Amino acid sequence: MTTAIHWQQRVGNQRDWVWRGWQTRYTYIRPSQNYRKKTPLILLHGFGASIGHWRHNLEVLGEYHTVYALDMLGFGASEKAPANYSIELWVEQVYEFWQAFIRQPAVLIGNSNGSLISLAAAAAHPDMVQGIVMMSLPDPSLEQEAIPPILRPIVKTIKNIVASPLVLKPVFNFVRQPSVLRRWASLAYANPAAITDELIDILASPPQDRGSARAFSALFKAAIGVNFSPSVKAVLPKLTIPMLLIWGQKDRFVPPVLANRFAQYNEKLEILNLENVGHCPHDECPDQVNQAILDWIPRCLSDRQL
Repeated sequence: MTTAIHWQQRVGNQRDWVWRGWQTRYTYIRPSQNYRKKTPLILLHGFGASIGHWRHNLEVLGEYHTVYALDMLGFGASEKAPANYSIELWVEQVYEFWQAFIRQPAVLIGNSNGSLISLAAAAAHPDMVQGIVMMSLPDPSLEQEAIPPILRPIVKTIKNIVASPLVLKPVFNFVRQPSVLRRWASLAYANPAAITDELIDILASPPQDRGSARAFSALFKAAIGVNFSPSVKAVLPKLTIPMLLIWGQKDRFVPPVLANRFAQYNEKLEILNLENVGHCPHDECPDQVNQAILDWIPRCLSDRQL
C-alpha cells in the first residue's frame, strides 16, 4: 500500500472553510461524468486521524461518486480550537458543511469516532443522510454502565485528576512523538505492513500545530465526560435508513462482539466482519472496504437516489 506519490496528492482538492469563526479543512473528488446523478459521500475520520487517513479510499470511491472528507475541528489541518468538544459539535460541523456545499442527501462513512458522528448526524439531521457506513463503532456509554454505581464518584475523581493541566501537558508531549504513535498504531492495526512511515507522518504532523496542546486538553476533558457521545443503544433503534457496519475481527480498541449486540437494536443494520483486520479497516484493507461500499450503495439504496 505504499506509493511514490505523496499522500497529499492523493486526497483530492483540499480547501479551507471558515466555520463559526474557525478555520477547517476539507477535500473533495468528483467523477469525470454524471456526478450530479450519484449520491455524494462524506468521509469522517476517527479520533486523532484526519483526511490523510482516507488516502487509499478517496480516489477509488471518487471514480463513481462525489466524495468529500473533512478534518473535524481540533484535528488534521483544521484549527486546534479550545472549544467545548462533543459529538454534537462535530455533527453540526458536518451538517453546516453539507448545507454550504452539498445540499442533497448523502451517505456518511465513518471510522471509530467518525462512526459515532455519522450515527448521531443521521438521527439529528435526517434530511442530510441517505445511508451510513460505520467502521468499528464505539459506545462509551457502555463503559459507564459497566461501572458499579458505588464506584462512579471515585472513577470521576480519578478522571478529573488525569485531566489536570499538570498531567495532560507532559502526556501530550509524550504521545505526539512518532515512536509512541507507531506503538499506538501497532495496537490499532493487525497487519504490521500497514504501519508505514507515511501513516506515522499523517498521525504525527497535526499535533505539532500551534494550539495543539490546548486543543488536546479540551478534547481529552470532553472525551472522559459522561455526555461526550450519544448512546448507540438509544440512537440506533430510531433510524430507518440503510446502514452497514464493518468490523475488523482483530480490533483491540472496540470489541468486535459489539457488532452482534448492535444488530439486535435495528434490523436494517447489515454487518460485514473482516478477518485479520484491526480498528481501521479502510486503511488496513482498503481494496476490500472500497469494493464493499461500492457494492452496498446501489444494492441498499436502490429505491432511493443513487
